Amino acid sequence: MYPVRKQTFYMLFFAFMFAVTIIMPVSGTVQADETPYNPVPYEEIHSILEEHEDESDRVSVEVIGESSLGHDLYSVVISEPEDDLEQIKAMREEMIANPEEAEDFIEENPDFKVPFMVNGSIHGDEYPGTDAVLQLIDRFAYDNDETTEHILDNNVLVFNVVNNPDGRILGTRQNAEGFDLNRDHVTLSQPESAANVDLITEWNPMVFLDLHGFIIRSNESPGLIEPTTGPHNPNYEHDLYLEHALDQAEAMEAELVANKQDYETDLYQNMEGTHIPYRDAEDGWDDYPPIFTPMYAMLHGIYGHTLETPNNSVDGVKWHFDAVMGSLKFASDNKMDMTKNQLDIFRRGIQFDHPEHDDGFFPEAYVLPVDETDPTVTEKAVNNLIRHDVEVEKAETSFTVDGDQYDAGTFIVPLDQPKASLANTLLWDGEDISDQASAMYDISAWNLPELWGFAAIPTDSEIDIQVEEAGELDIQGELIGDGPYEVPNSSVAAVSLVNELIQNDIPVYRGENGHFYVESSNGDTLRQAVEQSGITVNTASIPDDAEELDHVNVAVLQDGGQHGIRTALQELGFAVDEIEPQQITENGLDGYDVLVANGSGIDDSDAYRQNIHTFIADGGKYIAIGSSASNAAAELGLTDADIKTGARNSNGVVNVNYKDTSLTAGYDDQDVGFVYNPVWYTNIENDRVIASFADQDLFKAGFWEDAEAAQGQPVITKGNHQGVTLMGLEVGFRDHPEYLYRLLSNAIYPGDETILTTAAGMKERVERYENDGEFEDASAARSLSVHLEAVSHYEEQEAAEKVIKHVEGFQDLLDHQQANDMISEKAFNILNHDADALIEKWQ
Repeated sequence: MYPVRKQTFYMLFFAFMFAVTIIMPVSGTVQADETPYNPVPYEEIHSILEEHEDESDRVSVEVIGESSLGHDLYSVVISEPEDDLEQIKAMREEMIANPEEAEDFIEENPDFKVPFMVNGSIHGDEYPGTDAVLQLIDRFAYDNDETTEHILDNNVLVFNVVNNPDGRILGTRQNAEGFDLNRDHVTLSQPESAANVDLITEWNPMVFLDLHGFIIRSNESPGLIEPTTGPHNPNYEHDLYLEHALDQAEAMEAELVANKQDYETDLYQNMEGTHIPYRDAEDGWDDYPPIFTPMYAMLHGIYGHTLETPNNSVDGVKWHFDAVMGSLKFASDNKMDMTKNQLDIFRRGIQFDHPEHDDGFFPEAYVLPVDETDPTVTEKAVNNLIRHDVEVEKAETSFTVDGDQYDAGTFIVPLDQPKASLANTLLWDGEDISDQASAMYDISAWNLPELWGFAAIPTDSEIDIQVEEAGELDIQGELIGDGPYEVPNSSVAAVSLVNELIQNDIPVYRGENGHFYVESSNGDTLRQAVEQSGITVNTASIPDDAEELDHVNVAVLQDGGQHGIRTALQELGFAVDEIEPQQITENGLDGYDVLVANGSGIDDSDAYRQNIHTFIADGGKYIAIGSSASNAAAELGLTDADIKTGARNSNGVVNVNYKDTSLTAGYDDQDVGFVYNPVWYTNIENDRVIASFADQDLFKAGFWEDAEAAQGQPVITKGNHQGVTLMGLEVGFRDHPEYLYRLLSNAIYPGDETILTTAAGMKERVERYENDGEFEDASAARSLSVHLEAVSHYEEQEAAEKVIKHVEGFQDLLDHQQANDMISEKAFNILNHDADALIEKWQ
C-alpha cells in the first residue's frame, strides 16, 4: 500500500503547485539555475501530516504550540509501532539523572533507541528546510529498505516541521513580531522558540540538526555544515562534543558527494564537498553564544549542527535531505559511543568534574536572593531556568555563605547537576573575548543577572542546608496599609503596573526620586492590579514635588530598527502604534506625545523635517536609540553631536556612569548597559550629557576591539531641545536587556525632566558655534559669552532672580543679533531654547 499512497500524495502535491505561486509571497518562489522551485505552502502542511498519520502506523503528529500569529506548530515523531515512546523518554531522563547506571544499561541492552531531532526552517524564508523535513517524513513513514530499517532500529525521529509558520507565510526571515527566532533561545520571548525548547527538553535527543540556508563559500564546496570555528563557549564540554561532531559533519558531506549525480544543476553535480567551518576556516562562524538553536542544544549535551543549504531550489531541498540522511546513518552506526560521550557530559556535571576547565571556572553554586518588595525579576529568572531544564532549589531555612546572610526562600542553583554547562552559561558574568577572534558572528555576551536585573551570586563554598526543589513561581503582589502608596521604580513589572493604573483612570503621581505614588481611595481595582503585578506596594506619603502622570500616546517609527524596542515598550505597559515616515510627512504627529526611533529610515523631505520640529516645539518627545537613529537625528538637526560608532560586530555588557537625573531614576551612579554596534557622542557639552561610558574598565563582557576609544565618552545625551534624547545603549535589544527598559519609560513619562542646561555649557556652545562660522564676526560671539559669564557667576551663588534677569537680557541680545543677521538661524534657535530651559530651571 505504501507505494500507492506515496504516488497519490505526489499527484495531489503537484496538482496544487500552480495555486501555490499565487498563495506564496514573491520571495517564496525562486529560481536556481534551470530548476523552478515552489515551496509547500504552510496552509497545506496540516493535511499532508494528517494523511501520513492516517496511513502509516509509524507516524505521530502533535500540535506543540502556536506562532505569534496563532498558527499551529507541528511536531512529528516517527518510530516503529512497537516502540514505547514514553519509556524511551523516561530512559533519556534517567541517562541525565544517573549517567553511570545508564551506561551499564546500554551496554547490557545495545538495542536501545535514541531520539534524533530535526528542526525545519526556523527562518521563514529559508524554505528548503521544511520541505526537506516533509520529504524525510514521507520516506520514513513508508519505506522498508535496509537503510530505513537500520535507522529506525536505532533512532526515534523527532521533527519540528515548520518552526516559523508566520515567516513562511509572510516570506520573511523573522516571525510576525519581527524576531529572529534563532537568536531567542536564552530569552524565550517568542512562543515559537519556547515550543522548540520544550520539545528539546521533552526528548533530550542525541543529535539536533537545524536546517537553514543559504551559503556558497566556493563552487567546489557549496553549503555549510557545523561544527564551527572558535572562539567556543567555554561552558561546553567541547572535547566530548568534538570527538564525534566533526566525523558526523564529514559523514554528511560524504553522503552529499556520493549522491551528486542525482542533482539537477551543475553547482551540485560538480560539488567536491561542503564548507565545514571547524575544518576549513579560522574564525567568523563561531558557536560562542547560546542563542542559536544548535548551540543551545549543545549545552544540553546534544550533538548540535547548523546545516546551510546552498540555495533556495529543488536541489537545495535535496541537499538538506541527503545531509540529514548522512547524519542518520552515522548516528545509527556510532550510537553507543556517541551516547557514552553524552553520559560523560552529564557525569562531569553531577560529579563537578571538568577536566578541560581551569579550577574555579565553575562555582559551586549561585545564590539568587529575593527582593521582598519587587521579586518579579527573580521570579522570571527562576521560571526561565526551570523551563531550560536547569535544577533550582529553594532554601527551607535561612543560611550564611561567604559571610552573607540569606533568608529562607532564597533560591540556589547548584552546579553539581547534569546540565551544569547550561546553568553556568545562563548565570555567569561572561568574559571579554575581544582578543580571541578578528570577528564574531553575533552577540558575545548575554549576562542574564545584570541585563535582567536580578542578583545571582556565585560561591565556591558548600551550602549544606535543607532545600526543596523549586517549582514554577507565580508570586502575588500585596497592598500594605491604608495608603497613600509608593510603587517603586524598580522593574518592568512596576512600570507596567503604573500604566495599568493610569489606563484604569486611577491617578498616579511621579516624584522627583523617580518612584510612583497612588492615593488610597481606589478600592478593589488598585488591590487586584497590585496582586497581579507580583509587587509589594507599601504605604508612603506622596512627596510635595510629585506630579500627576497623564495618558501617553507612543509612536514607534517603522525605520528598520531593532524590533525589540516595540516589544519593550509594550511590556512596560505603553500603548504603542507603529507608523511609517511617510505618515509623518503627510499627517504630522497629532495625537502622539512621544516618537521613538531605532533605525535609519526618515523621509527626506522638508515636510517631514518641519513636522518633526513642530512636534518637538509643541512639547512632543523624540527618543533616538542606537547609531542609525542617532545619525538620523543629526540629519534632522536635532543634535549637534558627532556620532561615533565601533565596528558593527562589536557588542557586549559595559559599565556606565549615570548622572542623577529624572531620566536615570532607578539606576546607580555606576551601573551597566548593553551595546550592539556601539555608539557614543563627541563634540558635545557636559550639560547635554545624561550618562557616559565608564572612565576605566569600560568593557565587562563580549567582543569589542578598541573599546578604549569610547572610554569616558557620552552614551546618553539630550539633543538641541529638552524634548530630544539620544541613547547609544541598545535598551530594547531583542527583548533581552530588560533591566534597561526603564530608561525608556523614564524618558517617556510627561512632567518636569531634570534640566541640565548651565550657563557654562551655553558658553562652550557659543565658542563652538564661533569656530563653526555660525556668527557674523567674533564680536557677536564675544558679547554673548560676556553675558553668560555673568549668568554663570549668579548660578554659582544660587541667586535665582539674578540668573533669570540676566538670561532674559541674553535673549534680548540674541533677538538683536538675529534681526541684524549676526547669528545663524541654527545657533539662534538652539541658544534661545537653552535660555528658556535655564529660566525654567531657576524659576
